Amino acid sequence: MTQKMTSRRKIPQRTCVACREVHNKGELVRIVRQPDGKVCVDTAGKMNGRGAYICAKPECWQQCFSSGRLGFVLKANIVPEERLRLLAEVNSLIGGG
Repeated sequence: MTQKMTSRRKIPQRTCVACREVHNKGELVRIVRQPDGKVCVDTAGKMNGRGAYICAKPECWQQCFSSGRLGFVLKANIVPEERLRLLAEVNSLIGGG
């Protein structure tokens, strides 16, 4: 008698750079610094560049920008105009106000 082995795909886990909680990769928002230095939201999660994952919690976003944590993780200087643009993109994705 042979037994069939069913393979279960492992769900990738990532850590929020603000609260340090581990979540499924699809539950987090990825921000990426592209090779040309531009910082943007990576909706597909496949862009080239240095990435950081952040929860959908508003306090995590506040912490990332107020403490400079996101810039530190991405090794980039994020100017206020970029912060506003990133927040607008993320708010449209996660339904924030």
